Amino acid sequence: MSVLDPLSHALAAVVATTHAAVTALGADPDAGGTWLLSIAAVVVLVRLALLPLVVRGVRQAHAAARARPHLKRLSEKYAGRRDPDSMRAFLEERRQLGAEHGVSRLGCLPTLAQVPVWMALYHLLAHVSAGTTVGALTPTLVASFGAATVLGVPLAAHGYGGGGAHLAVVAGLAGTAAVISYVTQRHLVLPNTVTADLPETMLGVQQLVPLLSAGGMLVAGGVVPVALLAYWVCSSLWTCGQAAVIHRWFPTPGSPAALRLERE
Repeated sequence: MSVLDPLSHALAAVVATTHAAVTALGADPDAGGTWLLSIAAVVVLVRLALLPLVVRGVRQAHAAARARPHLKRLSEKYAGRRDPDSMRAFLEERRQLGAEHGVSRLGCLPTLAQVPVWMALYHLLAHVSAGTTVGALTPTLVASFGAATVLGVPLAAHGYGGGGAHLAVVAGLAGTAAVISYVTQRHLVLPNTVTADLPETMLGVQQLVPLLSAGGMLVAGGVVPVALLAYWVCSSLWTCGQAAVIHRWFPTPGSPAALRLERE
């Protein structure tokens, strides 16, 4: 039994419930569109549930940006002083600055809390694509999922091989997810990042992140199920929209996006 099983079973219940609801409205239970709507419902519900963590993460980014100049001056004040008394004073003043600006020592927690959900979603779709039942996704539903297709390509199919139609669907989904990811990282996330005082190496790494993210999706497209590629497209669209809202109306202080907003 995996520690992700409770989450996977909860997500399976969402998929099964959505599938039943769409079918009750007259949709074909074995149609690819019915199952794609079920997958999209998981994306929407999960991302809505995670919005409080996203809001907290944005607030923490703003707090850290406001505290950064003060922390820099504090580091300069204690530069070269390594005696115990100076170190204790430095840590105490750093703690006070963090409390003053609302910086949490658990600032990365909102992002980390989302990782188990992403992993559970991956395992759920991977297991069902392999014909394994998961929670509310009974053998009948798993068989229905296995029979569902998109433009003639099974949702449970893997890889870029398998003929022209298969390649077109897989490459199209993987390429769409990759392009959306690149646009999000390059044009929405990077401009909302404070790069002042960052080492040249770190700046170079940040510039590579959009390409690495997009390239990773293209490579993974050769091994993951078509259903997971469809999930990535839906999730990438949500992430892009969410990043656009933050970039436009809630940019990190000191970032290029914030400077642009101040000039408007």
